Amino acid sequence: MSTRVNIATTESAAYKAMMGLEGYLQTISLNHTQKELIKIRASQINGCAFCLDMHTKDAIKYGETPQRIYLLNAWREALELYTEEEQVLLAMTEEITLISQKGLTEETYYKANQLFDEVQIAQIIMAIVTINGWNRIAISTHMPIAK
Repeated sequence: MSTRVNIATTESAAYKAMMGLEGYLQTISLNHTQKELIKIRASQINGCAFCLDMHTKDAIKYGETPQRIYLLNAWREALELYTEEEQVLLAMTEEITLISQKGLTEETYYKANQLFDEVQIAQIIMAIVTINGWNRIAISTHMPIAK
């Protein structure tokens, strides 16, 4: 792939703002596993090799099992491996990542509202929005995966 703009150096203020979102995500109520499942699922949908590489490694570091990572793309057929909360997080991730299809549906929002409070729902949405932003940066700039 061709070398492209490095946003971290070319537009350091914008990159710093994205890193501010990452700092914020370190303070939210979701645990490491929940955050990594969101990041991996959005990155699968978006086809972001850089982020998939990073976040699958991070998930394993935080204790995630390889089986759950392998089956994440087909989580609806492996419901027994994911908690009810994780299933809602994954549904929200898919619907928000694929926003042009139907957006966050009433059904999914209702389920989220049964399991999470308003602050947590806002935090989940921000986690999904942030990884989608990173995916778009990584794909658009051809960020190389770690060797």
